[in-house]
Amino acid sequence: MSASYELNVTIREPGGTGASRRLRRSGQVPGVMYGAGKDNAHIVFNHEDVMHKLEIEAFHSAIIDVKVDGKSQQAIVRDVQMHPYRRQVMHIDFQRIRATEKFEISVPIHYMGEEEAPGVRIDGGIFSRLMNDVQISCLPADLPEYLEVDVSALDMSASVHLSDIKIPDGVTITSLAHEGEDLAIATIMPPKIEEEEEEVEADAEGLEAAEEGDADADAEAPAGDAE
Repeated sequence: MSASYELNVTIREPGGTGASRRLRRSGQVPGVMYGAGKDNAHIVFNHEDVMHKLEIEAFHSAIIDVKVDGKSQQAIVRDVQMHPYRRQVMHIDFQRIRATEKFEISVPIHYMGEEEAPGVRIDGGIFSRLMNDVQISCLPADLPEYLEVDVSALDMSASVHLSDIKIPDGVTITSLAHEGEDLAIATIMPPKIEEEEEEVEADAEGLEAAEEGDADADAEAPAGDAE
């Protein structure tokens, strides 16, 4: 089950860029909450409060108890806009959810047993994550905080796929359900040092071949006339 979080917000009047800029200067963040058959709500909340929550992985895939002027509404984070270079949240979109309706959301993938995998422990390979999260569909009550996949038996150059993820009851991976594509999510790659050594050896062999060719050409070239 996903972790639960609370966020206190207040309703604001819709405004332009100037109004949003003034809110940010006062330590507030503008946002919007939509969905569940209700009108869009323009909201504002404390910057430091939401910034600390955004630094928690589980917050991005959690059901949030949004308290609007003391009244609770359940929502999920749909979009976060950050400042290009400052540690500042510019805007957040929240989507309301209903207890009886399934919704789609991305949740993190947690890989277990990376160091124990034969491809890493014995062969010295590099574990490579091809996906860090996955889109799922479920009811709010079935939302997991993350999904696990065991890679402890993975050999060199082998891969794990979406179908290898442990799926709780009531949860569906959307790409498997809709598209039927069992995509690779992680693999173990040969160490780069071996590739570099092979490249060096190939370059050396090419250089030796070129030098031998030059030597053969010199030997076959006709001698010039003596002065």
